[in-house]
Amino acid sequence: MRVVLFTGKGGVGKTTLAAATAARLARGGRKALVVSTDPAHSLGDALEADLGHEPVELEAGLFAAHVDTHALLDESWARMQGHLRTVLAGAGVDELVADELTVLPGVEDLLALGEVRRAAESGPWEVVVVDCGPTAETLRLLGLPEAISGYLERLFPAHRRAVRGLLAGLAGAGRDAAPAWDGTIDALDALAEQLSGLRAMLADHERTSIRLVLTPERVVAAETRRTLTALALHGLRVDGLVANRVVPGPPASLRGPAARWLRQRHGEQQAVLVELAGLAVPLHTAEHAAGEPTGVPALLELADSLYGDTDPMAAGVPGPPLLAVRRTAGAGTSTDSRFELVLRLPGADAGPLDLTRVGDELAVTAGATRRMVALPAALRRCQVTSARLEGDDLCVVFVPDPALWIR
Repeated sequence: MRVVLFTGKGGVGKTTLAAATAARLARGGRKALVVSTDPAHSLGDALEADLGHEPVELEAGLFAAHVDTHALLDESWARMQGHLRTVLAGAGVDELVADELTVLPGVEDLLALGEVRRAAESGPWEVVVVDCGPTAETLRLLGLPEAISGYLERLFPAHRRAVRGLLAGLAGAGRDAAPAWDGTIDALDALAEQLSGLRAMLADHERTSIRLVLTPERVVAAETRRTLTALALHGLRVDGLVANRVVPGPPASLRGPAARWLRQRHGEQQAVLVELAGLAVPLHTAEHAAGEPTGVPALLELADSLYGDTDPMAAGVPGPPLLAVRRTAGAGTSTDSRFELVLRLPGADAGPLDLTRVGDELAVTAGATRRMVALPAALRRCQVTSARLEGDDLCVVFVPDPALWIR
């Protein structure tokens, strides 16, 4: 079962292409669900269908739904907020402060992603196509499971939750309050398990991938390069770029202002496509349609333009791992050992890059995206001596710290 997330700058046609891909898969005999987590909810317009929270079958094998984040917030998160307030109040936190601490930015997006995972695991579908929000919102969405998981672990560590009643004891709650605290701990453990499942789903490159939709314009292409770097920094796999609304070249016999405009526009787009082809990510193109493609028949025509005779879910040639550690000198526990932590960051050469060692983690910042990379055990006993960028690879050099190295 595959999960494919479509995202891109607002207005580039990601919703239409996500719907077209799902329609093509269903027409090919697979059960496909296309689901929108975009608050704009334009998926129904693209499919010319009235969609709700529960999947509906539009034609044989093609299902569609909108994720209702407001309903999820009212139902699921309201209960969790109550449990979090119980813990914070028991720790002596003022009630008003506790209310503020239990409002997590982006929790609606997190709940939407949880619904995608639930649908992927519980439904009969072979492929789940996700119409995500614009790029900036999607980056926040995909980074939330790791960020909130870290927040939860710092606030309520798992080893403390494992000791039933410890939180209640620390808060001075009586025996009568124990059942309520047990319910709170169960809720926290359930949230931690959900976050772990989301992280596992996103990190499974055989199962989950992302497709970046763009129009072949220099400004949009520049944002796409930055997005590629940010997604790689989060450890997420991009299995394709989709260039939408590609203008065909006019015939040589065509003359006049319209012909000059078409030739100039076509030439500009082709130059951008050549640059994108150098990013080592499979590139698909869809021609600019004369009319707006809405409804399943028009979406199937668009899918034919995009995929031709190929399988929309065909796996490309697997690239190198996004993160790897290699030894470049020494052996065993030798103090003259040398290691390199290699992060694959496509497009990183196009913007600022910053590294900071923070305890047992390496803070890597590319543009506006930052990720804390947990260091393997051996590298925790090493010092960072240098870093360099080799093509798409960020190579960070480590040597043993004499005060910590095993001898």
